Amino acid sequence: MSDLEEQANKKRKMSPSAQSLAPAASLLIKRLSDKAKLPTRGSALAAGYDLYSAEKKTIPARGSALVNTQLSLAVPIGTYGRVAPRSGLATKHMIATGAGVVDADYRGPLFVLLFNHSEKDFEVEEGDRIAQLVLEKIMTPEVLEVQDLDETLRGTNGFGSTGGHGSL
Repeated sequence: MSDLEEQANKKRKMSPSAQSLAPAASLLIKRLSDKAKLPTRGSALAAGYDLYSAEKKTIPARGSALVNTQLSLAVPIGTYGRVAPRSGLATKHMIATGAGVVDADYRGPLFVLLFNHSEKDFEVEEGDRIAQLVLEKIMTPEVLEVQDLDETLRGTNGFGSTGGHGSL
C-alpha cells in the first residue's frame, strides 16, 4: 500500500480489515437501516449509480422534499459525489434534484432533495430509484489573489453572449 493510500485510509478512519479489503478507488457504502438499498448501475457503461428511496414520501406540486436513502458513503479521495436527476423522472414527471454535492469527507446520511415542477403531487415509494450518484474528479488548487486577469477574446461578455437567445 502506498503512502498516499495509507494517508487516505487514516483520514477515512477505516478499520484495518476494511483497509485491506477496499482499494483507494472504492465507493464505500454503509446501510443505516434494513430499508436501505445499495446503489446500482443500470448498465455496464452507466455513468451514475442509481439511488433508492428508503421511505414513502410525497413531493408536493411545485414543491420540494428531502428523501432519505438510509445510506452513508465515502467517495474515493480526489472525487466528489454529484447527486444528479434521473432522466425518466425529469422528462416524464418533471422531478429534478438539488443540493447535489457529497464531499469526500462527509459521512452523514445521504438525503436527496427532489423538486416537483409539475402541477400535481408526486408519490415516491420505498425502493423507488430517485436520483443517481455520479463520481467526478476534482481539483482543489491554491487560491491566488491577483490584480489583473489576462485578456481573452470573450472578455466580460456573460450570460447568452455566445449565441442563442440574446445576451442579458
